[in-house]
Amino acid sequence: MKVIIAGGGIGGLVTALCLERAGIEARIFESAAEIRPLGVGINLLPHSVRILTALGLDAQLAATGIETAELIYFNKFGQLIWREPRGRAAGYTWPQYSIHRGRLQMLLYDTVRERLGDGAVQTGCHLDSFVERGAQVEATFVKRVNGRATGEIVAVESGDVLIGADGIHSRVRHHFYPDEKEPQFSGKVLRRGVIEGEPYLTGRSMFMAGYANRKFVAYPIDVAVAARGRSLINWVADVQVGDAYSGTPRDWNRQVEKNVVLPYFDTWHFDWLNIPQLIESAAAIYEFPMIDRDPVERWSFGRVTLLGDAAHPMYPIGSNGASQAILDAPALVEALTTEADVVRALQRYEQERLQPTARIVLSNRQQGPEECMQLVEERAPNGFTNLHDVISPAELEEIAGRYKQIAGFSREALNAKS
Repeated sequence: MKVIIAGGGIGGLVTALCLERAGIEARIFESAAEIRPLGVGINLLPHSVRILTALGLDAQLAATGIETAELIYFNKFGQLIWREPRGRAAGYTWPQYSIHRGRLQMLLYDTVRERLGDGAVQTGCHLDSFVERGAQVEATFVKRVNGRATGEIVAVESGDVLIGADGIHSRVRHHFYPDEKEPQFSGKVLRRGVIEGEPYLTGRSMFMAGYANRKFVAYPIDVAVAARGRSLINWVADVQVGDAYSGTPRDWNRQVEKNVVLPYFDTWHFDWLNIPQLIESAAAIYEFPMIDRDPVERWSFGRVTLLGDAAHPMYPIGSNGASQAILDAPALVEALTTEADVVRALQRYEQERLQPTARIVLSNRQQGPEECMQLVEERAPNGFTNLHDVISPAELEEIAGRYKQIAGFSREALNAKS
């Protein structure tokens, strides 16, 4: 069997590694002319780390990212709302990692080339069209310049399966849903930066402060910097701007000035961290409009299916974007290796993954586990003296536990897996 993967992001690369482990040939075709370590920080939840560990990448992850010790929610005054251990500190068999997205992608890319060969990843190949011919899928790839397809054909590849792992603006998804609207803009914009500074709290703490329309998130992402007694801090300023946004929902990695971000957080100087100083210290700040798409009723059509952001683009809430793409990969490969018929295998993969990811997409629109911050803001906008006069321990536990069930990383259920 031969599988063609359109897209060399995290989902596509992990899928290729899972296919190789199962003895299935895989070829990746990536639109970008070069795969580079772009992006900022992301989190890998224990259920996705389990998959990467099974692929033999545990040592590399530990040598790169920070093993997250805890997740903490605060209000806009820096008052504690909820604190919970994470990863192995919470009793999971596998850790949670905070890691630079670009470094993770390069780790996966280098591993794919090592295990599958240098020719396994073809860059500069943008999917233009595909057609099923009997028991094969033929995909045509063209050159792209400055984000636009030129029409110049650079590759034509045939295989038993085509996987669309080509992101939120997926060509494969558009083929099956040509009338689908553009991604939905939430009215929120994320401004992100990375700075080296003094460690805060445990030195391995991820925190979120604020409420739904104004939130600040930060976590350390580099174990080598931590070994020097410092912290490489990834921060995210999440603000509801609505119609005041001057960009477009398609803008990504657009750089902005500090004065665009600072006014929203200029008084957020907590006893344990100076947030305005974090913003001031950033060498560059990039903005990311928060967008997603409605869940669709099907991913699999004959010998073609969707994976990752092409299948279930979601708001970056609950640390689930990359993790869910990683979880898609072994589900797909298990279906291909246990079903004799490829078409039935892709349908089985869809049955396993479509509804769980749709629930996460919809839950993230309702703030996911961050709901507790909004409830505290609504009930105590001027702060509180006693948290439990505002929100009960039982309500906090219920919010956190409910999202773990939705996102598929309940500790007991996950630890029961090999």
